[in-house]
Amino acid sequence: METKPKPRVLSGMRPTGALHLGHLTGALDNWVRLQDAYDCFYSVVDYHALTTEYEDPSAIRKNVIEVTLDWLAAGIDPAKSRVFIQSLVPEHAELHLLLSMTTPVSWLERVPTYKDVQANMAHRDLATYGFLGYPLLQTADIIIYKANAVPVGEDQAPHIEISREIVRRFNNFYGEVFPEPQTLLTPVPRTPGTDGRKMSKSYGNAIYLKDTDAEIRSKLKTMVTDPARQRKTDKGDPAKCPVFDLHKAFSTQETRDWATAGCTSASIGCIECKSKLADHVTARIAPMREKREYLAARPDTVMDVLKTGSASARAVAQDTMHEVHRAMKIEY
Repeated sequence: METKPKPRVLSGMRPTGALHLGHLTGALDNWVRLQDAYDCFYSVVDYHALTTEYEDPSAIRKNVIEVTLDWLAAGIDPAKSRVFIQSLVPEHAELHLLLSMTTPVSWLERVPTYKDVQANMAHRDLATYGFLGYPLLQTADIIIYKANAVPVGEDQAPHIEISREIVRRFNNFYGEVFPEPQTLLTPVPRTPGTDGRKMSKSYGNAIYLKDTDAEIRSKLKTMVTDPARQRKTDKGDPAKCPVFDLHKAFSTQETRDWATAGCTSASIGCIECKSKLADHVTARIAPMREKREYLAARPDTVMDVLKTGSASARAVAQDTMHEVHRAMKIEY
């Protein structure tokens, strides 16, 4: 009996350095789950890093390794998923170029994050085609593997919608080459940093997957809580407390019930609540950190994983580009 092929997913991350708890709860946990049901392609997208880091790309290579270490430590399995570097599959860049021939500039200018990122990074010159064309390269990343779906949170859904539009336009000109990728919406909890804002390296409020137990406990001890709890005797509301958001992500139901009862009755203090949270976070991170340290001491092994995954991904990408060349009448 012929086995039905698994549906395919593509996702990636920019190599901006070591990953934090937000990456774990918002993406990696889901990526690990997807490995059993999907044919997974996970890419470290170094071309995308160049759209904002083109003036000084010196850290990108190191950060590629940092990201990969965290992926592997979190449970991404190279035996189940293709783990690869975007630039080691140059067909991404070629398809990006060919898609640029048919995509209206106005489509790229209306992407919600285009002006938002420019405003937030006003200290950098982002008036480049590379930055404007980011969604086009992202589309190439997805469709070159004919991915059926892309796992994203709701905030990223507009990026997949423009990919669908680009595919429809291309197929209208050249025939049905690409499937329209579907948005695989995933519950992405907002992971707060130590200051209550969204956890981010740029905010300096992140707890990293490679942090030691002592570092994790120290960072959590300073974390902001419900502003109504100025003293231990003040009753609080877990729904307004960033610490409780992390409890929901890392603690057992028993601990969450304990924290809720203790906070609302003022029978426990915030320090006690944070300490219990730290127990759960460190228990979750410790085995990952151990695996990460083991792999970090073997950089050649990590690079072999990336090169093997890149070669496998490239074979798929080359087959797709043969179809594209035929469809566009540039096969010689």
